[in-house]
Amino acid sequence: MYDHILIATDGSDLAKKGVDQGLALAARLGAKVTIVSVSEPLDARALRAARMAGVEDPVGRYDQSVDEEMAKRFASIRQRAAEKGVAVELTHEIDEHPAEAIVRLADRINCDLIVMASHGRRGVRRLVLGSQTAEVVTSTTRPVLVIR
Repeated sequence: MYDHILIATDGSDLAKKGVDQGLALAARLGAKVTIVSVSEPLDARALRAARMAGVEDPVGRYDQSVDEEMAKRFASIRQRAAEKGVAVELTHEIDEHPAEAIVRLADRINCDLIVMASHGRRGVRRLVLGSQTAEVVTSTTRPVLVIR
C-alpha cells in the first residue's frame, strides 16, 4: 500500500507521537522511511540584535546550535526506529517555509505518504499560530496522515 513514508518532525512532544505512529505503520507495511526536520534560517532581526549585543559570528553560532539539536533529535529517532526494526533516512532542511520544504522533499523522493502531527487548532487560533500541517495538506496531492 505505502512503500515510502515521509515523516515530518519539529522535535516537539506531539511530533514525537507522529514519528512513533509513522514508524509503527512503516514496520507493519515494510515501508521505507525518510524523516525530515525543517529549521527556519536565522531571522534578520535576531541577527541584528546579536550583532548589536556583540555576539561574534551569530550565524555560525546559530548553525552550530541547530546542528547540535538535530544530532540529539536524530539520535533519538534512530533508536526508536531500531527498536521497531525500521531503517530510516534522516534529513534536515533549512527553509523559511517548512511546509513548502516538506512538500518539495516528498515530491523529490517520491514518497507515497506524509505523516505529520497537528494540534488540531481551528479558526482564529490556527490563523494566528499557523499550521504547517494544514499547509502541507492543502498544497500536496499525496496522502497525509495527521496524528493528533
